[in-house]
Amino acid sequence: VAACWGLRFRSSRDAVAWRRGAVGERRTARLLGPLERHGWVVLHDLAVPGSQANIDHLAIGPGGVFVIDSKQYRGRLQLDPSGRLWLGRFPLSPALQAVSFEADQAAVVLPDPGVAVVPIVAVHGAQVPGGTVVVEGVPVVSARRLPSMLRQLPTVLGPERVAALADEARIRFRAAA
Repeated sequence: VAACWGLRFRSSRDAVAWRRGAVGERRTARLLGPLERHGWVVLHDLAVPGSQANIDHLAIGPGGVFVIDSKQYRGRLQLDPSGRLWLGRFPLSPALQAVSFEADQAAVVLPDPGVAVVPIVAVHGAQVPGGTVVVEGVPVVSARRLPSMLRQLPTVLGPERVAALADEARIRFRAAA
């Protein structure tokens, strides 16, 4: 019937961006899944208390505690001479600030004086300079490299602390969806 009237419906830019982001989050979740065999606990899509923000992935394991933001980009990321990261004409500072905020909030929710919560941006679809770059204190890594990067970190948390922090995260965070 709608075809007879010549109606055409298109997804909004926001809907397209959300859908593309969801694809990146699912890809990252699949990449992080095997870490659980190596003593890691990975929680997904957590609401940040008192905020509209959400944590795509919270990884707690022998190497520490990490808030991982998945990004699905097209093209190539580039560093400018001042050290800022860009995707074409768009600076990535807002994304880096957002994941830093989420990590700071996770540190408040999971207070452990001996453990820092580290923000990471995992990139799908775009080339990251050198495969990994640290900008504004945030590692930006090709998502394919993320699991091996986390596995290779020195051990800072034993199995009991990993389990305790994961239990605390399950209690204090709720699902964002």
